Amino acid sequence: MTSTEHFDVVLIGAGISGLGMAHHLQEKCATRKFVILEEKHTFGGTWVTHTYPGIRSDSDLYTFGYAFKPWTGAPIADAQSILGYLEEVIEEDQLAPHIRYQHKITAAHWSSEDQHWRLVVQDMAAGNDVHLTCDFFIWTGGYYNHAQGYTPDWPGMDQFTGRIVHPQTWPEDLDLKDQRVVVIGSGATAATLIPNIADQCAHVTMLQRSPTYFWTGENRNELADRLRNLEVPEAWVHEIVRRDLLRTQQEIQATAAQHPEHMKEELLKVVRQHVGESLTAAHFTPSYRPWQQRLAFVPDADLFKAITKGQASIVTDHIERFTPNGIQLQSGDTLEADVIITATGFNVVSVGGIECTFDGAPLLPCDAFTYRGLMLSGFPNFAFMFGYLRTSWTMRVDLVAEYLCRLLNHMEAKHAQVVTPQLRPQDKDMQKNRWIAENEFNPGYMNRGIHHMPKSGDHEPWIFSPDYYVEKEEMPHFDLDEDALIYEITDSNNGS
Repeated sequence: MTSTEHFDVVLIGAGISGLGMAHHLQEKCATRKFVILEEKHTFGGTWVTHTYPGIRSDSDLYTFGYAFKPWTGAPIADAQSILGYLEEVIEEDQLAPHIRYQHKITAAHWSSEDQHWRLVVQDMAAGNDVHLTCDFFIWTGGYYNHAQGYTPDWPGMDQFTGRIVHPQTWPEDLDLKDQRVVVIGSGATAATLIPNIADQCAHVTMLQRSPTYFWTGENRNELADRLRNLEVPEAWVHEIVRRDLLRTQQEIQATAAQHPEHMKEELLKVVRQHVGESLTAAHFTPSYRPWQQRLAFVPDADLFKAITKGQASIVTDHIERFTPNGIQLQSGDTLEADVIITATGFNVVSVGGIECTFDGAPLLPCDAFTYRGLMLSGFPNFAFMFGYLRTSWTMRVDLVAEYLCRLLNHMEAKHAQVVTPQLRPQDKDMQKNRWIAENEFNPGYMNRGIHHMPKSGDHEPWIFSPDYYVEKEEMPHFDLDEDALIYEITDSNNGS
C-alpha cells in the first residue's frame, strides 16, 4: 500500500512567487506544515528556464525584488544576479528543507468527504509517483508553459537549411560566430538578445510585424546612489527607492491612459536621439497606445547602439514563407539567414495545465470566475499567484501572500476546514469577461492564451484588478467573511 504524506499547505513552484509565499507562511503562519514542489532541478523558475545570451529582468529589482529583502545591485539585473538573490532568501529563511526538487505535479483531486486535496506527483529523480495530501493548495508556478515557447507555424519552415531556435529552449551548442541571424520579434526578449549577440554575428536583423515602445536610461538609480553616499541604512534605501519608483510608474501609467499622444511623443523623442527620425518613424512608432503592452527597457541604450554601429538592423514586414536560405517577406524582399531565432513569446497555461477534480468531476480553471484574482469559484481551499503585468510581478506576490496568510489564520480562528468562493444568486447571470480586458492589456501571448484563463465577471468580487495602486489600498482590507466566501465550520466540541 502506498503511504501518503500530509501537509497543511502545498506550494507548486520554487520561483519568485513560491519563495515569496513561503517567507510569509513562515513569518505569519508559523505552525503550518508546508512544502514547495518544484519540477526543475533547482529554484528560480523563469530565471532557470531561460538561458539565452543576456537574459535579464525587464523590471527594476527595487520593485521586482521582495519588500522584505533589500536589493543592493543595479536596477536591471541579469539572471545570475537574480538567482543569487533568491538563494540568499532560501538561506536566510532556511527554506531548503521545505523544497522538493524534480517533483512534478500531474493531478490534484479534491475530496469533500476527507476535506483535503490528494496530489499525484511524479518524483522525476526516483522515476515513480508519490502521493501527498494537503488542506490548502497554492499554485505558485506562473502562467506559461516552461517546456515549450510559442513559435508560429510559418509555411516552408521545414525547408530552411539552417537552425531555428526559440530563446526559451536555447541550445548549449549554438555557435553564432560569423552567422547571419534573423531574430523574429520586437519585445523584451528580442531587445535583450540582439545587443548581446551582435558582436558575434556576421549581422543580426530584428524582423518585426509591428513596432514596440522602448525606453532607455543608465542601469543605475540616481536616488539610491545619493542615499548610499549619505550612508543611509540599506533597508531605508530600498524602501525609499521602491516608493519613489512606484510613484513615478503610477504617474507614467496615468499619463499614458489620459494623455496617450503626449506619452507617445515623450517616448519617441528619446528613441530619435539615438537612432534618428527616419528609423524612429519607420520602425519604432507603434500603432497602440503606451502601456497597452509592456514597455521594453533598453539599459544603457544597448539595442540602439548595436543598430547605429551597423551590427544590427531592423525590418518591419510580414513573413510570407521560409525558404531554404532565409525568409521571404510579403513586401517581396528576402532576408538571408543561417540562424533564425523566434522571439515570438510563450504559451499561456492556467494552473500548469494539471488535471483538477472535485469528487471525481473535472474542475476547469477556464470555466471558473476569478475571486479577486486570488482564488477560483467552485475551487475549495485553492489559491494561485498571479502578479502584475504593468508593475513588477512581485509587487502582487507580497500582497497576495499577506492576504492568504490572513485567510489561513482566519480559518483557524473560526475552526473552518474549508473555504470556497461560490457564486451567489445575484452572480448567476453575470457576464463572462476576459481575465484582463483587451483595452487594458493586449499582448499577443495573452490574446492567444486567454481561453485558458479564468473568467472575470462584471462586478466585485469576481474581477481581477491589474492595478497595484488600487490593490495595495484595498487588498489588506478585503472582508474575509463576505457572502461569496463559503466556510465549512468544524464544531470544536465534537469535531464535526
